[in-house]
Amino acid sequence: MGLFLNVSNVSAQEMVWRPLNPAFGGNPGNYGWMLNSANTQNLHEETRESGFQRDPLADFQSSLQRQVLSQLTRDIVRREFGEGEALEEQRFEFGEFNIEVLPGSNGVQIRIFNILTGDETSVTIPNF
Repeated sequence: MGLFLNVSNVSAQEMVWRPLNPAFGGNPGNYGWMLNSANTQNLHEETRESGFQRDPLADFQSSLQRQVLSQLTRDIVRREFGEGEALEEQRFEFGEFNIEVLPGSNGVQIRIFNILTGDETSVTIPNF
């Protein structure tokens, strides 16, 4: 019981949290230190090139290729699923691509060959 009754002076100090970042109410003097610290840690190099970065003719060619391939895709799907006449074997040369449409008993096989890279892609649309 004596331990509980022994009263001694206890001292404490007030703890106050203050933000470091000046944008959140911190000391404006921290701005330079924080900016230098961030720049030191930044691993990306800033590249500033003036002028037009993209080639309009290359963009036009790419857009035209996408539109023609999209139209070809719509035509193949429309014909394969019963709207329009039956598909026949077809070959197209368009830009850097050779495209073959080969109808068969299992469905329509589309082979796309890139002349420049030698890559070949084959897609089969099954019969339903």
